[in-house]
Amino acid sequence: MAESFGAEAGRYDRARPDYPQALVDRVVAAIPGTDVLDVGVGTGIAARQFLAAGCRVLGVDVDARMADVARASGVETEVAAFETWDPAGRTFDAVVSAQAWHWMDAVAGAACAARALRPGGRLAVFWNVFVLAPDVREAFADVHRRVLPDAPLNPWAAAPLDAYGPLSAKAVDGMRRAAAFDAPQEWRFDWEREYTREQWLDQLPTHGGTGGLPPAALTELLRGIGGVIDELGGGFTMGYATVAVTARRTGSA
Repeated sequence: MAESFGAEAGRYDRARPDYPQALVDRVVAAIPGTDVLDVGVGTGIAARQFLAAGCRVLGVDVDARMADVARASGVETEVAAFETWDPAGRTFDAVVSAQAWHWMDAVAGAACAARALRPGGRLAVFWNVFVLAPDVREAFADVHRRVLPDAPLNPWAAAPLDAYGPLSAKAVDGMRRAAAFDAPQEWRFDWEREYTREQWLDQLPTHGGTGGLPPAALTELLRGIGGVIDELGGGFTMGYATVAVTARRTGSA
């Protein structure tokens, strides 16, 4: 699934949200320089925000299609799995990963990040998590139950923040076990975004487990979710919690 997003790379870049400026500013303020490595850079959504903040950014992504979109938007990007990527002697002040750290082994990823970081540099991994009003979340869940009754996962059946707790815990454990960082911290940034019917239905096929549906099932799912949004007046407010796990690289070399 980690390599499936490239099939909709253009849509992904267009429809997926960016990240709170407060998060970018906090990372930049906590690093000794401006060289940033973006792991799982995707189409460059977060990387462009760090570029705008005055950083030099190099992206690494396993999917060449996503990398092509990132490069086209001005983000220097190399195609490789991070676990086997060769930094060729380069080091960085920050290693960041937006919406991607869960696709790799947390311990191996933290160890690779430590090798790429200068002393005092920072590893920061983060995710945008939906925080939807309970009545809207239940209406979305009902559509999934009706259209996809045999699906192993209904993304709206429980509060999405509950699902991200284990991801954060794994990231914390990986940083601790890498034995190259100070005590990991967890940050959270709450914000909102308004969506029209068209904007949300454009984003929905970019979600893991949705874009790979058979065309008929995807069409029926979009029709059902669109109907829910129509009943809400043609749009809705999506709450987001951007959750981050971060730690500073220790040592002198």
